[in-house]
Amino acid sequence: MQTKRKYIIVSLVLTFITSLTCFASLQAQEDKFVVVLDAGHGGHDPGRPTKNGYKEKDIALKIVLKIGEELEKNPDFKVIYTRKTDVFVTLRNRAKIANKADADLFVSVHCNAHHSQAYGTETFVLGAKNSERNMAVAKAENEVIFLEDNYEEHYAGYDPSSPESTIAIGIEQEVYVEQSINLARKVEDNFSGKLKRKSRGIKQASLWVMHNTYMPSVLIETGFITNKNEGAYLNSSKGQTAIANAIRDAIIVYKKELDQNVGSSILDASQETVEALEDIPLIYEDITFKVQIAASSRDLEPKSYNFKGLSDLSKEKVGKLYKYFYGSTSDFNKAKRLQEEAKTKGYSSSFVVAFKEGKQIDVSEALKSATN
Repeated sequence: MQTKRKYIIVSLVLTFITSLTCFASLQAQEDKFVVVLDAGHGGHDPGRPTKNGYKEKDIALKIVLKIGEELEKNPDFKVIYTRKTDVFVTLRNRAKIANKADADLFVSVHCNAHHSQAYGTETFVLGAKNSERNMAVAKAENEVIFLEDNYEEHYAGYDPSSPESTIAIGIEQEVYVEQSINLARKVEDNFSGKLKRKSRGIKQASLWVMHNTYMPSVLIETGFITNKNEGAYLNSSKGQTAIANAIRDAIIVYKKELDQNVGSSILDASQETVEALEDIPLIYEDITFKVQIAASSRDLEPKSYNFKGLSDLSKEKVGKLYKYFYGSTSDFNKAKRLQEEAKTKGYSSSFVVAFKEGKQIDVSEALKSATN
């Protein structure tokens, strides 16, 4: 009887320990940084046409699989793919996969093409600021819609050739533009710095693949497969590995900064800089200026002890991020002084933002439209 009782107790203890282990495992999975990797095109959609036989859909997939393989070695990341084989995935379903996963990042990989020997990388974020060249890229990428069954029903009359249509699809991603640009800059810096390749910069375009993705999103054009040398590089295992590693490193640094952004900046401003600013009020009655000192996945109380002694703090949740602000004033010059004060506290990347009727607007728009 006593032996049986001991057996029952041991069994209960083991069950309890197992439950704790499972719970910890589930909790660890929930805490992972979720990245959705999207290999452009696929299946009956080969991507950009070329004369050299290179296929964009194959190159994009190989790069994405290499990025994912590397990220999966890091226990802090969870990787989800929109496709892992040569299959066709609709643009709307790519976004749906990312949203269903409640992803932290959406990274779409493509190759560029041109009738000339153009070369270089460029990374796109979603936006309505389309130059003629960016409109051409958006039109080419968005025309994949016509390869889908019942595209008229799913895309509600969207016309890839229409500037009005491309402008309209940029609106829902606006709240993530800052973080998208942050990642895009890291990707392009790695291409130009680590790989010594030509970077054509960061662009904004109205791309359907990023429409309705509710997280920071970028579309990376890894180079021109129509260029003789760059095409061969993109089609090589060496080139694909180098590109994948550059993108992987950008994602890892992006996450690290996001986790540590609150209070982690390096001091780079002096008291002399603060004192040198004009002390003349510049009032905009309908505008509220604040200084954004951080954007982080961490939810902190806007108290001085969390922000190096700064007071008059506020925060706003945008998607899965928390934005932290210092000060609140209708005096633009005072806002600039607050920004410099924040820099002396260590927030070197702080910047002034503007609000009108509770909605954030561009500072340039605020300064032009308001009456002082």
